[in-house]
Amino acid sequence: MTNDRTPTVANPLERRQTLANYEQRYEMLVASISDYAIYMLDMDGYVSSWNAGAERFKGYQAAEILGQHFSRFYTDEDRASGLPARALAIAMREGRFEGEGWRMRKDGTRFFANVVIDPIRNAAGELVGFAKITRDITERMRAQEALRESEQRFRLLVQGVTDYAIYMLSPEGLITNWNIGAQRIKGYTREEVVGTHFRRFFTDEDRAAGLPERALETARRDGRFESEGWRVRKDGTRFWASAVLDQIRDEDGRLIGFAKITRDITEKRKAAESLEQARNALFQSQKMEAVGQLTGGVAHDFNNLLAVVSSGIDILSVQAQNAGGGASNLRVLDSMRRAVERGALLTQQLLSFARQQPLEPAPHQLNALIGSFEPVLRRASGPLVNFRIDLAPKLETVMVDEARFEAALLNLVVNARDAMPEGGALFLETRSVTLAEGQVPGLGAGPYVCVTVRDTGAGMPPEVRERALEPFFTTKPPGKGTGLGLSQVYGFIKQSGGEVDITTAPGQGTAISLYLPAALETEAGVPAVAPRPDRVLIVEDDALVMELATELFHAMGYEVLAAGDGREALRVLERDAAIDVLFSDVMMPNGMTGIELARQVRERYPAIKIILASGYPLPALRSQHEGIGDFVLLSKPYRLADLARHLRMPG
Repeated sequence: MTNDRTPTVANPLERRQTLANYEQRYEMLVASISDYAIYMLDMDGYVSSWNAGAERFKGYQAAEILGQHFSRFYTDEDRASGLPARALAIAMREGRFEGEGWRMRKDGTRFFANVVIDPIRNAAGELVGFAKITRDITERMRAQEALRESEQRFRLLVQGVTDYAIYMLSPEGLITNWNIGAQRIKGYTREEVVGTHFRRFFTDEDRAAGLPERALETARRDGRFESEGWRVRKDGTRFWASAVLDQIRDEDGRLIGFAKITRDITEKRKAAESLEQARNALFQSQKMEAVGQLTGGVAHDFNNLLAVVSSGIDILSVQAQNAGGGASNLRVLDSMRRAVERGALLTQQLLSFARQQPLEPAPHQLNALIGSFEPVLRRASGPLVNFRIDLAPKLETVMVDEARFEAALLNLVVNARDAMPEGGALFLETRSVTLAEGQVPGLGAGPYVCVTVRDTGAGMPPEVRERALEPFFTTKPPGKGTGLGLSQVYGFIKQSGGEVDITTAPGQGTAISLYLPAALETEAGVPAVAPRPDRVLIVEDDALVMELATELFHAMGYEVLAAGDGREALRVLERDAAIDVLFSDVMMPNGMTGIELARQVRERYPAIKIILASGYPLPALRSQHEGIGDFVLLSKPYRLADLARHLRMPG
């Protein structure tokens, strides 16, 4: 059985004819190919055949090129480097040469060629020449070059971006590249992070919660994961980041990794929070203003009604007395009068909140006001509270109504005490501050004096803190408070040109700060301050004796500061040395007697007059304590006249 495609050759002559026909058809095939230059070289590199493709690529007719050396197709640079001869040598030695490069046409233009040179050997294995196939791949080369340039430009673009961290992740989340923005934002160099997992940028809490893995899974499933949250820099600091994670797939749809873009929006977040705080402060201010206007109007009308009722009670009382009215009727009228008085007090509190209560502001040094009012505040704080006072020296002077300021302090101390039913610590602090615009909502830039009452009580949740200054709002049980204490404080401070700021959180106590503007200076540059009354520092551990001494000095016009022992007295003097008189008991607790205190004060503050008081006989004291005669001595019990006489004595 014969093959239909293979003719049967009967004899050698026919076989040679058939072979000749094959060769002729092959030559025709090669000659007709126009997309490839296919031609032959002899052993020395001279062209021995030429097809249509070679003519089209190179521009030479067969008659022009046959017998010419193939090196004429190379550039001057390649000929100078010996590339044509080297190509033939490689083909002869290795059986093939393949390369790419620029080649020359007849008209001098260049094209980019893919070249293959194969050695041709006869049946005996002898080299008889070379077959050369050249293909014009200029367009492909240009497309590849354009792609490379585009990729290079993209890389330069990504690497040049400094405001965004742009990098790639493997499907497992390993970092594969790193731009300069990532280095700037996160603090790591490329060498430090490439090959590590991107979870290193997350906080400990987020890593424990599996957020990095969840981000990869979401991006793998949905194509994208977008989030905001805290991220960690190399130095351990945190920044608020906006992050986008996009999946990357190849042409066959296989996941090959993720593109990660991170932006530091910490400042943007802070600005948004500040804006929200400003909006809340504006809303709160507008609400309090509206409530204040309503409250003031109601209080005025209520006052008018009370005036009518009060006048009627007075008339009825006079008539009942003239007519010999019964005792029961008079008791009823008296009860009605007390009710009117309570109503009047309530309207005064409401007017204070509404900032319609007349004030009598005068220049004051708040440390002095607090010092003179300290005994009252300590008694109000109660026995379970550790009351501490920290007064900053050299406070600015403020214009304030003394009585209203003392009432405000008392309100704050009582509220703080009530917030600590099981006891705790209460701090009263003063300081001078210079505020920037908007630093405390409701206040402009400038110098202020800040008085803070801080407790270690239960604190307030946000919803309570927002309403704490409203009139009649209280968290106390019925009958335990009117809800007017803080609102009175707020109204008084606002009417004085200041502001109230509350810092609190559940379980972290409450700090209420009163900001009052510092008094303006006169034209001569000296604060407009009234002459300061004489000031006395009373050192006494017995509360009743302290109260008596305070009343006596107040009766003589002194401002009073108090201390429970010698060491506390020295701390008071360190804070405020503007003391005229030291009045101390001789026998005191905590290891320092009044005599030792007097000696230290005499040494440090020689201008202060020192008076020592004791219940022991004075001759015995003089004999037992050397040097006690250097000080004025007063026997207990003492009277106002005794004090006045000793204050006039030199000492």
